[in-house]
Parts: sequence; structure tokens; C-alpha cells
Amino acid sequence: MTDDQLHITPRVGRILMSEEAIYGLILVSGMIVVSGSSTGTAVDALITVGVTVIVFFAAHVFAGTLGRLAATDGKAGLRASLSASAHQSGGMLLAAVPPLLILLLGATRVIDDSLALWVALIVNTVLLGALGWIAVARWSTHWLPRILSAVVTAAFGGALILLKAIIHH
Repeated sequence: MTDDQLHITPRVGRILMSEEAIYGLILVSGMIVVSGSSTGTAVDALITVGVTVIVFFAAHVFAGTLGRLAATDGKAGLRASLSASAHQSGGMLLAAVPPLLILLLGATRVIDDSLALWVALIVNTVLLGALGWIAVARWSTHWLPRILSAVVTAAFGGALILLKAIIHH
């Protein structure tokens, strides 16, 4: 399945195919597990995940800006380095949107707290698998590498679901 088949704009496709997007989904899953294990409410998870993603995004942008400035001996300029780093790190924010929306449904009592936590983790795992599939589909037409990439990428989310199951019970 390609970006065109998913009706994703090229810009959004590039952002989603970034290491930052994959890292963002794994980060969000980890924060759901940690926040959900302490109190178990979607409100707490929503706040914890939202704040953590913003802090990690800001830290990633800051580190990227410094790295770009250092690599160019400052010739890239602060504004250009900051802009490039923020653009590259955008996947972390974009990837956090679906689980945050699910947690918001739990926080507003549209769905049960526990269900919101589990659904957010499952959605993240499915998204990880999809990103793994699409990433390999960009360079290979063979189904085996695509499936292996999807399984390995989704396994990061699966590991966190397993951790939540162990902590929760």
C-alpha cells in the first residue's frame, strides 16, 4: 500500500515515514503504560502523554538545532537550523494525535478509561505495523520484507502492550 492508496499528501507521508514518528508512537505507548499503571485513568494518561510528547519534541528540536549548528560551524544559521529541526521532528507530534484523541475520548467519558488506554495502545501498535509495511513498500515490491518490517515495527508496540498486561494484572 502506498501513500497514494492511503490518500496521504506527500508532506504528511514524509513526516509519518520519519524515525521521529516511529519513535513518537513508541514513546506514547510507553507513557500510556507508565501513566495507566499508576492511576489507570485516561485523564492522567492524556496529560502525561501530552506533556511528555511536547517536552520530547522540544528537546529533539533543541538537540537537532545544536547539531546542525555544530555540523556547519554555525554557518547554517540559528533560524534555518531551528526550522529544519522542527520540520524533521514534526513526526513525533503528528504520530501522537491518534492516541491522544483516543485518550481524550476516555477523559471525557465517551468510552471507559481502561478501554481508552488499551485502544490507544492497540492503535499505536497497528500504526507501527503500517509504518513498517509502508516504509519497506517504498523500496521493495516483495511481500516478505514488507511483512517482516511490519511485524518487527509493530513488535515494539506489542512489547509495551505485554508490559501493560503484566503491570496491570
